[in-house]
Amino acid sequence: MDDPAAPGTPAPPANGNGNGNGGGKGKQAAAKGREAFRSQRRESEGSVDCPTLEFEYGDADGHAAELSELYSYTENLEFTTNRRCFEEDFKTQVQNKEWLELEEDAQKAYVMGLLDRLEVVSRERRLKVARAVLYLAQGTFGECDSEVDVLHWSRYNCFLLYQMGTFSTFLELLHVEIDNSQACSSALRKPAVSIADSTELRVLLSVMYLMVENIRLERETDSYGWKTARETFRSELSYSVHNEEPFALLLFSMVTKFCSGLAPHFPIKKVLLLLWKVVMFTLGGFEHLQSLKVRKRAELGLPPLPEDSIQVVKSMRAASPPSYTLDLGESQLAPPPSKLRGRRGSRRQLLTKQDSLDIYNERDLFKNEEPAAEEEEEPPGDGELDLLEQDPLVPPPPSQAPLSADRVAFPKGLPWAPKVRQKDIEQFLEMSRNKFIGFTLGQDTDTLVGLPRPIHESVKTLKQHKYISIADVQIKNEEELEKCPMSLGEEVVPETPCEILYQGMLYSLPQYMIALLKILLAAAPTSKAKTDSINILADVLPEEMPITVVQSMKLGIDVNRHKEIIVKSISALLLLLLKHFRLNHIYQFEYVSQHLVFANCIPLILKFFNQNILSYITAKNSIAVLDYPGCIIQDLPELTAESLEAGDNSQFCWRNLFSCINLLRLLNKLTKWKHSRTMMLVVFKSAPILKRALKVKQAMLQLYVLKLLKIQTKYLGRQWRKSNMKTMSAIYQKVRHRMNDDWAYGNDIDARPWDFQAEECTLRANIEAFNSRRYDRPRDSEFSPVDNCLQSVLGQRLDLPEDFHYSYELWLEREVFSQPICWEELLQNH
Repeated sequence: MDDPAAPGTPAPPANGNGNGNGGGKGKQAAAKGREAFRSQRRESEGSVDCPTLEFEYGDADGHAAELSELYSYTENLEFTTNRRCFEEDFKTQVQNKEWLELEEDAQKAYVMGLLDRLEVVSRERRLKVARAVLYLAQGTFGECDSEVDVLHWSRYNCFLLYQMGTFSTFLELLHVEIDNSQACSSALRKPAVSIADSTELRVLLSVMYLMVENIRLERETDSYGWKTARETFRSELSYSVHNEEPFALLLFSMVTKFCSGLAPHFPIKKVLLLLWKVVMFTLGGFEHLQSLKVRKRAELGLPPLPEDSIQVVKSMRAASPPSYTLDLGESQLAPPPSKLRGRRGSRRQLLTKQDSLDIYNERDLFKNEEPAAEEEEEPPGDGELDLLEQDPLVPPPPSQAPLSADRVAFPKGLPWAPKVRQKDIEQFLEMSRNKFIGFTLGQDTDTLVGLPRPIHESVKTLKQHKYISIADVQIKNEEELEKCPMSLGEEVVPETPCEILYQGMLYSLPQYMIALLKILLAAAPTSKAKTDSINILADVLPEEMPITVVQSMKLGIDVNRHKEIIVKSISALLLLLLKHFRLNHIYQFEYVSQHLVFANCIPLILKFFNQNILSYITAKNSIAVLDYPGCIIQDLPELTAESLEAGDNSQFCWRNLFSCINLLRLLNKLTKWKHSRTMMLVVFKSAPILKRALKVKQAMLQLYVLKLLKIQTKYLGRQWRKSNMKTMSAIYQKVRHRMNDDWAYGNDIDARPWDFQAEECTLRANIEAFNSRRYDRPRDSEFSPVDNCLQSVLGQRLDLPEDFHYSYELWLEREVFSQPICWEELLQNH
């Protein structure tokens, strides 16, 4: 049967009265509708052919890539300046030799002389010496023949510079530049801040970044001296040295000062990159976090983790994106089902679309090898849609089994071990007791009297998969400390780098989070330039604006790359902070999370993803010939529009895919188990935004998108779930199962809208009680109150001499038993 709306077929009158004009309008409207539908289908399905991205998630990109992102393309001219400053100084100190020809002792002596020459009053002379040090940290590229040599000598020189005390010297100079009120006022008066306003700061931060990044990198060939220097450097950055705050706090203060508008000339990209790498170096990366988690569970007596989440995610396979034409929001553009049934091959087209997120080698289990003609002879009916909505995990009937055994690779099982919370077991038993007995026993999960046998089996299964998290133990301990502060005494808090960082950040943490989110908003590609937004381009804009087309194109690429690097560093920094604080103490994590939510982090991330994510991930905002260290080894060719547009041949941009995954993980951490925040995802209409991100065929990114869709599925309505069955199947296949979690049906008894505000208020009260108990006490103060409580005094631990237990009985006899007690006097006194 022909399509009734096909071109050339008389269309029915639009107004029903046979008027020719109405029919013409109806034709035009139908044609426009079909064209809109086709264009939308082309746009939404254009990514189905997107290849699976071979992306390996990690703490950071490759070493050379991380170093090259420190410099903007506008700074490339300064490489020559640094080299000239070094060579001029080196010739005055060493005759007829080059740096690589010197013995190690001679190199150390020269570095000591450089540091001495840094202590001069003249800013100009000090800057030249600092540039000479930067040239050493950049690998003395004038004496190298290849990029490998540059990276090797950069690392060698950074270890040498650290051992001679260069970092502490540059830290003092950084303090001077931060407090330089003249530079701040000069930048404030300028109509447009350029790269020239931050020259001294950029040189200092570049040296410090190169030292942190090179020393942080661990290699098996490192000598014992280098390994010792690395641990010493980590300790120096982690702990307070000479009564100063940890280095990360100084960088945080630079971020807030920049966002407040008091220092618009700060090179914020370098500050954020250095801050991210310092936090990663001092606290540890993602794999170190996993080992810390395993160790902490063992210390608390908890069973080991059911699996290594990093390895599980790495072994996942990306799924093809779902069909977008069957979505609820786009169903008005599609022809009605009645017309689809009457079209030739419509069943095959629907099966092809539905086939796109299949889990068995991306093939439909229900399709067989029968000829197409036999399939067409089958009368179409309502059974088609029923067939499409079958669970893809159910194996096909024997009559419809595939003919080729190699065609289908059945999965061995679901990737994640299921988990059950104590709360889930209690709710299940409460519901069962109400149903079968008529009363409940509170939190008792052991008494099963009066319940039928299947309930016993269910409880047994639930307890087998029960998972107690570190956070559960910490919350329980905190409740006990709040109830019995005297008898339990003061909590012993280990002085870990994470704990020290939290203590330092505590009182200014809201300002830090707001500042980071302000910069993230300014760097997001979906943000429009506003007059009141902060200028994050101070360290990329040249003094003289471009005058040729090529220069303009180069600057445009540089600006986009600059913003991408800022997004990358902030997303990775926030994720690391949240993960480390969660492991250190759950209420530290909740404190940071709540301030991020209060600062509108959730809508900000959704706004970031409300773009063509596939285009963002495949963007080529880089010029390979201008990247360090390649740009300083070879003579640069003359840049043309063609060479700028050529770019590299990689499938995707590593930093952009890394940023997207970090932001999705961040959103998951903020919303997990929080009904009020989950409702924010629903209110901000995040489902279509997140679903579009499934176009990217990368398993890890898809996993975190599906997690976010899973937690809000019950609130999206039955029609949405019915229209997105392939997405629902993908959630079932890839996301961890929580037993008794009816996420796919929407029968959640906890999802009451009037409880949402109370949930956040209760959490905030618990956080404030924790911070007050642990951090607000005056310690070792002569004005601290005297403890007059008998119970508290008797509960204090006293250091007794080692031989006390030998003379304990004698002491009792002399001090207690032999002393007469006059009970009447005691009663009269009271």
